[in-house]
Amino acid sequence: MTKKDLAGVIYSEIGFSRRESAEIVNFFFDLIIEKLRSGEEVKLPGFGIFKVTRRKSRIGRNPSTGEEVTIPSRLTVVFKPSRFLRKKVDQKRED
Repeated sequence: MTKKDLAGVIYSEIGFSRRESAEIVNFFFDLIIEKLRSGEEVKLPGFGIFKVTRRKSRIGRNPSTGEEVTIPSRLTVVFKPSRFLRKKVDQKRED
């Protein structure tokens, strides 16, 4: 599903115009990005938590040459799904 698909669902289900629907979706994602950049966790009850963590530097390998390369530490976004979401997804797999 893409941002355009999400905007289409808002357009068809709620009745906002296509432009308003796209603006809502873009605003939502921009807000999440802004909060993550400031170091805050984004908690969506029943869905999960997005947070920024630091990955340690480590030694990796260049796959073509086999040469060892140092991969520097960096910030990354981590998503932890809620128990409710995990349960719903797992139920879907069993059907």
